[in-house]
Amino acid sequence: MNYALIAAAMLVCPVPLSAQDVIFLGETHDNPGHHKRQTERVIAAKPRALVFEMLTSDQASLVTPDLVGNADQLEQALGWESSGWPDFSMYYPIFAAEPDAQVFGGAVPREDARRLMSEPVQDVFGGDAAQFGLDQPLPDTQQTKREAMQMAAHCDALPENMLPMMVNMQRLRDAALARAVVQAFEETGGPVAVITGNGHARKDWGAPVILDRVAPNLDIYSLGQGEEGVGPPDGVFDEITFSPSVKRDDPCAAFK
Repeated sequence: MNYALIAAAMLVCPVPLSAQDVIFLGETHDNPGHHKRQTERVIAAKPRALVFEMLTSDQASLVTPDLVGNADQLEQALGWESSGWPDFSMYYPIFAAEPDAQVFGGAVPREDARRLMSEPVQDVFGGDAAQFGLDQPLPDTQQTKREAMQMAAHCDALPENMLPMMVNMQRLRDAALARAVVQAFEETGGPVAVITGNGHARKDWGAPVILDRVAPNLDIYSLGQGEEGVGPPDGVFDEITFSPSVKRDDPCAAFK
């Protein structure tokens, strides 16, 4: 895989952006057009920090400008092949777009995710959970919508008693991203670009809502990315763009 050629091909036509403290760049994880646009926006914004939903803080601490200069070594250092995320060739140009940016991880470690099976979300998150709103239940209407979305996303195959835990997992991930952004801004002064799924980037109940709660003075911008012929992503964003859709296998085939 010639990552240098991939990066060079994607680093074109940067899209101008007005200055923002934090820019959430949403994605559908396996859509290369979404990653191309994220790369363009990182070039335009010139962030001092990049926060990746895909990396834990331990993984992010391994990233240096020298390592970013070698895609194969970076992929190996991050253990990307065994991570479950789509091909690294789609993500590498984002790293390469601003190689001097400090990289932060917003992922929930697997051992913490497993704790949600038996512990409240606020206990898993830690001592500042109340600051991030995790000690409070969601409004009933939002809880119901989120549970329905989790059921649909899992092909209507989840036991209903698992749905609250799945919603708590999303809340935990939103809060972890927000906490990583706060750290990134405090350490670098911003701007901060956040690479994450559309669901975490939405401004009506995703990570931006929690971030606004804990850091209300930050100027937050959110991009959602849809697919042509499919429709816009769920949620509220400052901007929605579209890329060609991706051919995928039926994710529910195993349940039929």
